[in-house]
Formats: sequence, structure tokens, C-alpha cells
Amino acid sequence: MVVALSTCCSMFSVTTSFVKFQYSHRHTHNHSATHRPFISIRCSRTPSNPDPNFKGQDDAWKKNQLELSSKDERPTGGNVVPAFYKSSGISKKNKEFVVDSKDQQVESSNLQDSDFLNAVVKVYCTHTAPDYSLPWQKQRQFTSTGSAFMIGGRKLLTNAHCVEHDTQVKVKRRGDDSKYVAKVLARAVGCDLALLSVESDEFWRDVEPLRFGHLPHLQESVTVVGYPLGGDTISVTKGVVSRVEVTSYAHGSSELLGIQIDAAINPGNSGGPAFNGKGECIGVAFQVYRSEDAENIGYVIPTTVVSHFLTDYENNGKYTGFPCLGVLIQKLENPALRACLKLQSNEGVFVRRVEPTSDANNVLKEGDVIVSFDDIRVGCEGTVPFRSNERIAFHYLISQKFAGDTAELGIVRAGKSIKAKVILNPRVHLVPFHIDEGQPSYLIIAGLVFTPLSEPLIEEEREDCIGLKLLAKARYSFARFKGEQIVILSQVLANELNIGYEDMNNQQVIKFNGVPIKNIHHLAHLIDSCKDKYLCFEFEDSYAAVLEREAVIAASSSLLRDYGIQSERSSDLLKPYVDLPEVESDQPADQDFGDSPVSNFEVGHDGLFWA
Repeated sequence: MVVALSTCCSMFSVTTSFVKFQYSHRHTHNHSATHRPFISIRCSRTPSNPDPNFKGQDDAWKKNQLELSSKDERPTGGNVVPAFYKSSGISKKNKEFVVDSKDQQVESSNLQDSDFLNAVVKVYCTHTAPDYSLPWQKQRQFTSTGSAFMIGGRKLLTNAHCVEHDTQVKVKRRGDDSKYVAKVLARAVGCDLALLSVESDEFWRDVEPLRFGHLPHLQESVTVVGYPLGGDTISVTKGVVSRVEVTSYAHGSSELLGIQIDAAINPGNSGGPAFNGKGECIGVAFQVYRSEDAENIGYVIPTTVVSHFLTDYENNGKYTGFPCLGVLIQKLENPALRACLKLQSNEGVFVRRVEPTSDANNVLKEGDVIVSFDDIRVGCEGTVPFRSNERIAFHYLISQKFAGDTAELGIVRAGKSIKAKVILNPRVHLVPFHIDEGQPSYLIIAGLVFTPLSEPLIEEEREDCIGLKLLAKARYSFARFKGEQIVILSQVLANELNIGYEDMNNQQVIKFNGVPIKNIHHLAHLIDSCKDKYLCFEFEDSYAAVLEREAVIAASSSLLRDYGIQSERSSDLLKPYVDLPEVESDQPADQDFGDSPVSNFEVGHDGLFWA
């Protein structure tokens, strides 16, 4: 029986499969259900104070789960990943722990005095997440524990989800009873890594940072070290490398190289190192897969991804992200399809869509076939050679690049072979999966609360409250230019100026006084510069709301005071507005949504994937 302590869930329905995510944090109260199409997600936590009113979940939720492995004290929304991924977790039964004999944590005697164990520390984090439904305030704070380890330059490496929305981070060394305050230097949500620093000289005394090793081969031994559930002291589990391939990262909603291992990874292991037989760190433990049909499947972020993150931070002073090509491609396994495209060999991938904001939009056309990337041939299944006798997903090559790097593509267009260079940059999301640390943008006009649409907001509001039309735009619409947003009227704070509009909520605002809205900063700029008598907002489905400008100005301060709101807008909207240039796109500005899904998590066919 698996140890199970589950609280709260975020989910969305799906016809054939279910996924369960867990951070390895302990939680104390339930989080509102969330919804997304195509997959069902449940976020489970390990409560330090179990909720006595918790009644468990439907049996359907117990089928599959993908979890992050740090111990939280309250749930946060999950992230979309393919339905065939899940995480190992813990569930609650009569407030007692029942240890799974297959996943027991052990501490090996021959490792007890190893120097590299002293570089592994316990992380204590207090989180205060934004309230996306009420963006002028924060949610109730909660605490979590995870793991981290020392690297060069008096820095610590851990998982991003261990210190997400942090207000205080403390770390404690093995065998020490003192906790030291740490500072988050960089947080990379996409690859689920974070860099910490500790100023205290005492913390760094008589300890050596870990050495990084190379990408391991199959069947190599691996040891996972951290501070998981079940005790307060350091814990060690051992296993072997089972698989090395491109993996879905639960927290980052991304796909990067990952190492699959069979060593136990439990809540609290997040951010802890994995070692090879030489005592070298080969990666960072971060998530596990749990299913009735599988067991002992954990995931480690390899040193290639860690090195990319650290180099990015060193070169730019911050994390800039992994680049993308920005094309939706189709496999070319069918001989008739290859013949139709005038291909002479059994290789290449078919370009079906190019994102308007990517540099590839200036180079590639729909119908092109990409046959090589930096002179590396791309197979008809979208794979490239990887080490000896192995192949890996084509977008692994893209992830090795940095933002702003150039790649040379080999293209077949109408039967003719050409070469073209393309600049790789991080992807521009019309509806972002994550909001940068800080306060969500908002604007309040006579009680009308405007905010950009985001996945955290969809999770918090629940999909059935957002509406199918906005969900379709979130899943099937692309940004036509960098900085474009879907601005919605989130809710209406009732007062005498907005009589008749009180029931409006979660509707996209299309125009202001006849001018199409580019983003929320643009809307604020249009309102601030308006000299007309009336403020006219046009929403989707041709609905309109009109306010008298002078009355809005006069009533603003009293309305904010009545609702206990300090400012009518977020701090980012106080900065001067800079107009954004638009680019050509095959999706008209007035079109509700496109015909292609925006991520691999919404692609319903194995033959299609985003690069």
C-alpha cells in the first residue's frame, strides 16, 4: 500500500485518461478545483495538519499521477502534461502513515560519512501566491520543505517549485540545528530549477560543493539524496538509470531532456541531487510517475539542462529561458505523403503551422519539410541521432541552444532543397502558463475589473466559469505580436455607476471607444488619454458597456475605499505605455480562434508536435 495523504485537487475532464500531479509539499487546506481540456489533473499534497473533513477522491483519480517531489502545506494549481504521465505520491488514510515496502527510504551505512552528503541541505520556504481572481491581494501564506545542494560560487541549486512565490527561504545543513536565510537569485520555471545564495560565512564553513558528472548511460547506478517525507534527517535511496529521453516537466509545462530512474523519489526529495557511482552529481530530483500499472518511476533533471540554466544566468544575470523554433510539425511515416511532397529519402518533418511571433515565420512556409537542423539529419518520426544506437526527439537539438542563437535548417520546398538560417527565441504565449513573480496586472474602472487571461487565472476560476469561448481562444489562439494579451472583464464590483453590469464576468473586452485592444497596458493608456464624454467598452458577442467619464473619475477613490483596495491599477500599469508593432499573421485580428492547438498538451494526435 502506498503512503497516501491527499488534499485538494485541480482538474479538468477528459474522455479517456486521468492524470494526478503532486508537489512534494505538505498542505493544510484545500485549493479550488481547476479545469483544463483534454486531461484531468489532480494536485495532491502531504498535509502536516491533515484536514479531518477530507473525504478522499473518486477512484478514477487514483489511476495515474505525475507529481513534483517537495513537501508543501497547501496545494497550488497543477500544470498541463500529457495524460500518460503521473507522479508517485502519498495519500491520507485515517491520519496514519502506511509505508509502501517497495518505496521505503533507507540510508546506506557506507554513505553515512561521505563528504558529498554534507553538501545537501534542507529547504524551508514560506510561499505567498497571488490571488488571480482578486489580483490586488495575495492568497494566504503556506510553508513547504524540500531539498537543495551546494554548487560553486557559494550558491545552492534546487527546484523552482520549491521556492515559487517565496516570501522567506531558509536552509539548514545536515547535522546542524541552525537555519540560515537564503535569497533566490534566479527561478527558471520552464526547467524547474532555482538558484539560491546564503550570505552567512558560517553556513559555508568546512564544506565542499558537489561536482557535476556527465549524462549517465542506461543501467548505471544512481543514488538520490534529500529530505523527504517520513523523517527529518537526510535520506538516501538507490537505483539505476532506466531511460534518458525528452520528458514532460510538470511544473514548467515544457518538454526537455530528462533521466528516468527507479530509485524512490518521495515528497521532500525535490531539489535534491542524484549521484552516480563516483559521487558525481548527475542531476536534480524533481518529479515521479505513479500508476497502478507502473511503479518505481522517478525523474531527474540532467546536468545538461542544469548547465544550460547556469550558463544562461551567468551570461545574462538572469534566466532568459529555453528557445523554440515555433513550428507545428507532422511526422512523415507515410510513403504516399512523402511522395506527394517530392521527398527522395525517408526523412524530414512536415511544417503545418508557423507561429507569427517566431523568426521562423520569416523563413519557413506551411508545406515545407525540415530535413536537417545544423546539418544533423531529422528522421521521418521527428527524431535525430543521440549517442550510440539511440535516437531522441528533434526538439532536443533546439533546447541545446540559447535565446538569440542561430540555427541552420535544411528545407525541401516543392521538391527543391534549400538552406536557411533562423534565430531561436523563447516562445511568446498569448495566454501564459505562468506569471512572472509579482502581482498580476489589473485595472479597475468604476468597479469593472480588467485583467489578462492566464492559465493560473483559468485554474483559479475553474474552466466552467471561464466559458468555452475563452477556453478555445486560450488553447487555439496565437500571439500575433510580442506583448499581445487577451484582456477580460474578470468581475464587477457593484456600485451605482455600473448598475446593469453587475452580473458581467469573465468576458473578453475587444475594443475601447472603437479602438481594438492590444493588451491591458494599451487599455489603460486609451482610458487615461480619453477626452470623450463616455467610456465605451465593447465585449465579445457584441455586448457593450458605457460609463460617463467624469462620473468615473469622481467616484474612483470612494469605490476603492469601500472595497479596501489601495490602487485602481497594478504597479506595472503606472509605467509609460510603449506601442507594440504588429506582424503579419494568417489569423485575422477579428477571428475568434485558430485551427491549431497551441501546445503539445492539446495535440490530439501522436503524429503532430510543436518544436
